[in-house]
Parts: sequence; C-alpha cells; structure tokens
Amino acid sequence: MWRAPFRGKRPVNLTVEIPGSKSVTNRALILASLAQTPTTLHKPLVSRDSELMVAGLRGLGVRIEESNAPDGHLIWQITPQPLRGPVSIDVGNAGTVMRFLPPVAALAQGLIHFDGDPRSHERPLGPVIKALEELGISIEHGGRYSLPLSMRNLNGGKVRGGEIEIDASASSQFLSALLLIAPSTQLGIKAKHVGGALPSMPHIDMTVQMLRDFGAEVTVDKAKNTWQVAPGKLTAQDLVIEPDLSNAAPFMSIAMVCGGSVTIADWPKQTTQPGDQLREIFSKMGAKIEFVANHTNSGAVSNWDLKITGGAIHGINVDLHDVGELTPAIAALCALADSPSYLQGIGHLRMHETDRLAALRTEFNALGGDFTEEPTALRINPKPLHAGIFHTYEDHRLATSGATIGLVVEGIEVENIATTRKTITDFPGLWSSLLK
Repeated sequence: MWRAPFRGKRPVNLTVEIPGSKSVTNRALILASLAQTPTTLHKPLVSRDSELMVAGLRGLGVRIEESNAPDGHLIWQITPQPLRGPVSIDVGNAGTVMRFLPPVAALAQGLIHFDGDPRSHERPLGPVIKALEELGISIEHGGRYSLPLSMRNLNGGKVRGGEIEIDASASSQFLSALLLIAPSTQLGIKAKHVGGALPSMPHIDMTVQMLRDFGAEVTVDKAKNTWQVAPGKLTAQDLVIEPDLSNAAPFMSIAMVCGGSVTIADWPKQTTQPGDQLREIFSKMGAKIEFVANHTNSGAVSNWDLKITGGAIHGINVDLHDVGELTPAIAALCALADSPSYLQGIGHLRMHETDRLAALRTEFNALGGDFTEEPTALRINPKPLHAGIFHTYEDHRLATSGATIGLVVEGIEVENIATTRKTITDFPGLWSSLLK
C-alpha cells in the first residue's frame, strides 16, 4: 500500500518534466529496427513497456546501445540486423509489445515464442494472428488466437504482403501492427478495416506520420477505411521523443484539484499524440490552458511549455472513443466536479490492462462515489469521498487516478503503485517531490 500524499486546497506553482511518450518510443524502436542504417533516439521513455520492447528486439538480433548526451539525456542507438530466432519473448502486459512484435517476428528466420503476464492471455490479439496467418506465417496458438503462441516464417523471413482485411474495432494497435512492417514486405500492405468504429484514431495517425518520417510511402482513405503502405527501404532518423502527453494528465490535474498552476515543460505545438486533447477537455472542465514561451539566454523562443491554472471543476459530457486512455484521469476529476458527467464511447476499455469501466466504478463507489457503469459509458454524480484503499488491478492509469483523489481526500491508500512503472520510471517519487 502507498499512502497518497494529501495536500488539500493549497494552491501550487509547479513545473513538471514529463518522461517520453511510450507510444512514440515503441513505434520508433520498431521502425528503427527495420531501417537500413542506425537510428538515434534522444530522450526515449525508460519504463517496463519500453524495456520489454527493447528486450524483444534485442532477442530478435537488433543491436540497441545506450549512452548519454553531454547534457545528460539518454540516447539509444538502434542498429538493424538480420532478424532471427530461436528466441522466447516476454511481452508482459504491454499492448504495443504483444501486438507490434509478432508482425516483426514474421520477418525473422527461426522459431519465435511469445508469452506474457496472465492478463496478456485475456487481451485481444486474434485479428493480428489471423492476418499473419493469411500472410503465410505458421503460428501455433492451440486454436485460442491469443497468447501464448509460437510462430515461424517458412519462407526464410520473407513476407509477401498484399491486400488484407482486419477488424481493428477492439484496438487500433491491430492495424498499426501491420502498417509498421508493411515497407519490409515484398508487395507492401493494403489494409482494410472491416469492423465497427475504430478506437483511438489518433494513434493510427501517429503510426502513419512516423512511417512517413522514416521515408515510407503511405496512402490513406479514411472514407473507405483503407491504409496502404508501399514496399521500400526505411531511412534512419535522429529523433527527440516527445513528452508523453497522456501521462501529463494526473500532473495537470494537480492544479485543477488543489488550485494554482502547473506548467508542463516542452509541450509540442503540433503532435499526433491523443493526449494533446487534454487541452480542450480540461478547458471545458474549468481550467485555464495556455502556451507559454520558453526562452533561450539570447531571448529567442526555444520551445513552448503548457500552463494549466485551476478553478472550479465542472462536469462534462464527452465522447472519449478516440482518447480512451485519458478516461481514468478525467473520471477522477469528474468525481470532484460541481456537476454530473457522462463519459461515453469507451466500451473498448474493458479489454485494456483491466476492465477499466468496472474498475473505476468499483473503486470510486467504495470511497463513497456515485459511478454508474453502462456497456460503453460511465455516469458520474459527484459525492463526498472518504478514506480507503484504491485498488489498481495492475493498471497504471488506475493508480494515477487514485493518487489524484488522494490530493484532497485524506487517507487514500493506493494498492500496488509500482504498476505505474509501465509508462513512468518513478511516478511515486516524482509525485511526492512535487507536493513537498
């Protein structure tokens, strides 16, 4: 148990540097591993998810070396190598790892085995497995179409590619997984989504933009739900990883819950990260959001920070279908708002690290809240909350949601705060240091 730091309504004046984006880091690692020459990544995220991705790629033969820049920031140099097995890869409970690495392994020679945490066996993976089987990859999964699985390319690591249909309504990562390897196939890949509404469209846009940054030719027709990536050579990059904007949510919430202001360093003016929508959502909930210039010694603007100033927290009616990962952070604020909220379009969150809708309802209601769970939505009527245990279900975003409530509800104990290491190196240390 971790006792969440209590602050109450004492205003803050903080500046926070958020670690690098998990989504950008793990996509960059994949693309760099499939490029022609070495790529350099500056300020990559160091967390359980990114470490699992690095370990998996190293197991397949990719060389990844760490060093530090003169100013101390971390650098990874990724040198592509012929992919090969045999190897056993641990995916943990990381969606990007369990969905992105099997297609990469399809380009390898030899037997590749995948397994992970018990929850990973329950998370959807079938559409990726079926797509790889259609592309000629031999996969042993016992008819479960889930982890654990073993796979082998019987064509010497070559993948023909071509047109394929995939239902990515349960996770946009299914589609991204195929697009990321498409330039390395013989014909490229034309993928058509054939299921219900695509969740997390910004993450697909991120995949497309990063493919283009690495030199891939990508054609998108959203009206027809098709994405086509031509075969070709990926070119090495020298990239600075953006801060993880979704991880900024609990830190931004400090200003809204306690009052005062929080400045998030180096917020990109233009980005494909879904977390950028926090600016609009939190504004509607009562915060004042503004970009502030970060100047060099000569007076020139070197980059921009984002400043959040708190006020009364208002309830919100919002469709979070494209930004479902923000739901736990927004739900915590809704529990403290001055009016009811309705968070909809989030049925796909039931198959994330845990069933996030059920978990949020259970944990907040145990503290005195009034959360009503619908198949694809949450209704939240703010009520006074009391001390208690906030369980995390090994879900990092549940943990940070509990920490947010603990700011103004004394006696909140978060179970397994260490699960936050999935995407933040040391969340409890950073959180506590800000609230001294």
